[in-house]
Amino acid sequence: MIPLLFVLVSAQVRPSTSALEMSVANLPAQKIGANDLIAISVYDAPEFTRTVRVGADGLIRLPMVKRRIRADGLLPAELESAIAEALSAEQILVDPAVTVTIVEYHSRPISVAGAVKNPVTFQAVGTVTLLEALTRAGGLSPEAGPEILVTRVQPGEGGAPASLTQRITVESLINAADPDVNLRLYGGEEIRVPEVGKVYVVGNVKKPGIYPLQEASQSTVLRLLALAEGLAPYASRQAYIIRREEPSGARHEIPIELKKILERKAPDVTLLANDVLYIPDSSGRRATVAAIDRIVGFGAATASGLLIWRR
Repeated sequence: MIPLLFVLVSAQVRPSTSALEMSVANLPAQKIGANDLIAISVYDAPEFTRTVRVGADGLIRLPMVKRRIRADGLLPAELESAIAEALSAEQILVDPAVTVTIVEYHSRPISVAGAVKNPVTFQAVGTVTLLEALTRAGGLSPEAGPEILVTRVQPGEGGAPASLTQRITVESLINAADPDVNLRLYGGEEIRVPEVGKVYVVGNVKKPGIYPLQEASQSTVLRLLALAEGLAPYASRQAYIIRREEPSGARHEIPIELKKILERKAPDVTLLANDVLYIPDSSGRRATVAAIDRIVGFGAATASGLLIWRR
C-alpha cells in the first residue's frame, strides 16, 4: 500500500496541463498572419495563458507587457521565443516556459468561384493543391470552360503588391493528370473557373438552342448543324452569323453560303463565343410546295366528283 503522504506530494509536484492546452486545435505549424487566432500558455502563469487574436498590423498584446509583440511572419516556435524574451526583458518572469498553438488560421484564405458546383473560401492549412481546392468546391460544373485561372498576389516593382494570373487548362490538370500544373497553394490565391462560351443556333433547324463552345477549332457551322440535328424542311441555302463587336457592342451580319459548305465546295466557317447562327426560311420554296399541295388537292377532289365552292 502506497503511503498517503507520497501520493499527495506526487500530485503537487507533477506538472499540470492547462485546460486551454487540452482544448486547442492541433493544426499544422505554419507562419502566423494577421487575424489568426493563437493560444498562448505560460507554465505556472495563468494570467498569461489565453487565446489571442493577431491584429491587422500583425502584432499581439499581453497583460502587463508594455510593448506589443510582432507575430506576423513567425512560426509558433519563433513566437514562443519572442514572448519569453519580452517577459524576461521587462522582468515579469524569470526564464518563462511559453507554448504557442494555432487555434484558427484566418490569414491564408483560398477562394474558389465561377463554374464550380459549390463556390467556397477556406484556409490553407497544411499542404493544399489546386486539385484539392477544386474538390472542396464540389468539382467543376457542366458549364465550366476549358481553362482555370489562378491569381496570386506577389511583390511587384518597388515592393508594391501585384497580381499575377496563371492559366491552367482542364485537359492538362484533370485529363492528362500533369503534376506540374497541380499548383501548390499557400493562401491568398483566387481560383476562378470561367463559364464556357456559348453559340446560339436559331431558325430552320430541327433542334434550335444554345450550345457550348468548348474549343474554337471544333466550333464550326457544320458541327453546330450536327448538334442541332440538321436542317429543317424549307431551310434557306443562305445562312447568317450575327456577331457583336466588343466593346462597342455593334452588331454585324455575316452571310455564309450554306449550300456550298454542305456540298463541300466552300470551307467550313468557324464560330466565336456568343455568335448567333441564323438559318432563315426559304419562303419561295415553301410557297411553291404549298401551291403544289393545293393543286394536287383540287385534282383529287374533282376526280372524286366532290367539288365545294366557297366565296
